[in-house]
Amino acid sequence: MADRISSCFEALKKQRRAALIPFIMGYDPDAATTAALLDALPAAGADLIEIGMPFSDPMADGPVIQAAGKRALAAGATVSGILELVRGFRKKHAAVPIILMGYFNPVYRYGSETFCKGAAQAGVDGIILVDLPPEEEQEIRLYLDASGLKLIRLVAPTSDDNRLPLLAKSASGFVYYISITGITGAKAANAGALKSQIDHVRRFTTLPVAVGFGIKTAQQVKEAAQFCDAVVVGSALVDLISKQKGKTAAVNAASRFVSELAEGVINNN
Repeated sequence: MADRISSCFEALKKQRRAALIPFIMGYDPDAATTAALLDALPAAGADLIEIGMPFSDPMADGPVIQAAGKRALAAGATVSGILELVRGFRKKHAAVPIILMGYFNPVYRYGSETFCKGAAQAGVDGIILVDLPPEEEQEIRLYLDASGLKLIRLVAPTSDDNRLPLLAKSASGFVYYISITGITGAKAANAGALKSQIDHVRRFTTLPVAVGFGIKTAQQVKEAAQFCDAVVVGSALVDLISKQKGKTAAVNAASRFVSELAEGVINNN
């Protein structure tokens, strides 16, 4: 399987800019709207895309993402349905990396080996499993490696120098730095503190470092992009989508917002 994640970051490094990674919840508000959003995001400025796999007990998610997950489950979201969305995306977009973000329970119930094989075949590049620590990754690690999928690790402000080496060792693709202590969308990241935190994380890994969990505006994207390799925007985009009436309105609003965010990673000097 082609390493789209590495290729993307290498290309952006030559451009001397960070990546923009928008997050949307799969099946929110329905499968057709998600498919249309996925199709539109690359042209709007997305370098990589995160798709949320809804779960009924999302411990790291704030109210906006929780509500999106509930809407998605009510709309009939399933693991196989999410993979089908990726498969459809790949028919038109060969190079844009796709990351699935969620919790281990749905993957475990689906079958770790079946999931990894199916995800790779659909065109998924990496996965973030919020509640799967390195100590328990043997449940899926063998299947991830066999399928060529990257296991992207979350690193928090509370991850100390004893914990960071273990997280870095088990990470692949990139490291996702949580810029705040708490749930998604709860508060804004502090740009002043963020640089020193990212510099500290880089002592333990050579992988690209993405920043998320507190980036909501184009200005915050611009500030963070000066010292990280990627910026993730989730809650603000999901909230915007939830307020639109119909698929066309959702796609148009999301495209405008992502285009504004993209200006921050392009013009960050």
